[in-house]
Amino acid sequence: MTKIPLLIDTDPGVDDALALLMAFNDARHEVVGLTITAGNVGLRHTVANALKVCEVAGVGVPVFAGCTGPLLHAAPDAAYVHGEDGFGDVGYEPARRQAEAEHAALAILRLSHEHAGRLLLVALGPLTNIALALKLDPTLPERVARIVVMGGAVTAHGNITPAAEFNIYFDPEAAHIVFTSFPRIELVDWEATLAHGLLHQKVVGWLQADSERARFYERVSRKTREWSEDRRGDYWHSADGLAMAYALEPEGALEQVDRPVAVELEGRQGRGATVVDWQRHTGRPDHVRITLRYDQARFERLVQAALAAA
Repeated sequence: MTKIPLLIDTDPGVDDALALLMAFNDARHEVVGLTITAGNVGLRHTVANALKVCEVAGVGVPVFAGCTGPLLHAAPDAAYVHGEDGFGDVGYEPARRQAEAEHAALAILRLSHEHAGRLLLVALGPLTNIALALKLDPTLPERVARIVVMGGAVTAHGNITPAAEFNIYFDPEAAHIVFTSFPRIELVDWEATLAHGLLHQKVVGWLQADSERARFYERVSRKTREWSEDRRGDYWHSADGLAMAYALEPEGALEQVDRPVAVELEGRQGRGATVVDWQRHTGRPDHVRITLRYDQARFERLVQAALAAA
């Protein structure tokens, strides 16, 4: 079986780490690269975290450092959720391997040529690297078979402002470039994440698996899971895990809608919001496929398998 080439743009981050483990554990896909951006925490940490996940998983996927911040305006990180280092501040031993010399945006373009027409591009963090790649080469979308974006809040129930989700809010200008450049985007947003929570007690059980992945992930996710249990109750939410489940197994989507989506850049209250044209007032094409419901049992099986994998 010919594997699907998978390129992941990410800002690890606890839930990014889970998504990476899910991707590494999928036999139908070959992860051809990780392009890293700042987001959840600064680039120094997100690169180190990506390298460490690869080491724990026993994979030699190349890691490419990218943008150190948003294209135009400074943005807050999410260290208060993920820890100052993005991995719960547990003091893990750094990976022995280093990142590649090539910039992430250039790696995106090169890999898009090497896997033209077949590449699955999954964006789990702010869209800065992909936007920069598009500015360098606007033909990038012609070579990408699918782009799956974790981001947005389709009815403006944000998680960083009242209207905006973190990844889009961190760099709205980059998101605008991506959403206006790709003719087709598959979106898994924050509101879908809230509808697909994972029971804390169930997650704790999975993390007791006798595998290096589970032991490592139990350590680095503990701070985030405790924060979530205190703030959000019985369920823990993995936005990037859900997006990766959909990217790997899109047949698990139970309800989707196609609509035009724009990114708000200037509003005092709405900057970073993903504005869905639900009633198609603008006449623009339905270029974004929004996942509203995903098979919960399938999602949980993929998470459990990734954590328990030897």
